[in-house]
Amino acid sequence: QVQLVESGGGLVQAGGSLRLSCASSERTFTNHAISWFRQPPGKEREFVAAISWSGGSTNYADSVKGRFTISRNNAKNTVYLQMTSLKPEDTATYYCAASPYGATTETRSSGWGSWGQGTQVTVSS
Repeated sequence: QVQLVESGGGLVQAGGSLRLSCASSERTFTNHAISWFRQPPGKEREFVAAISWSGGSTNYADSVKGRFTISRNNAKNTVYLQMTSLKPEDTATYYCAASPYGATTETRSSGWGSWGQGTQVTVSS
């Protein structure tokens, strides 16, 4: 288990960009794959993107492929989600999650053991 803190959410117009951050103060953070999930209002949590512990492997949901980029800086214990060409349907609470040496192909929320508190992203039309 690692403690995760998300930041960077906010209100943006359609077509705009935001960068979310997921940070941890724990040294074991660098041994963890990190994912982003989102939960739109009234809907279930869904997979967005994941990155391996080394940063060498990534995976994206089809709905965000080509618009979102996940990356990590292990020297800063931080994972980023750069979101561009945002759409109103991207509106959701975004969560980061961690799994020790986890697989980026794991798209089930149950496959990730540690979670942050979430950050709200609202895209206006």
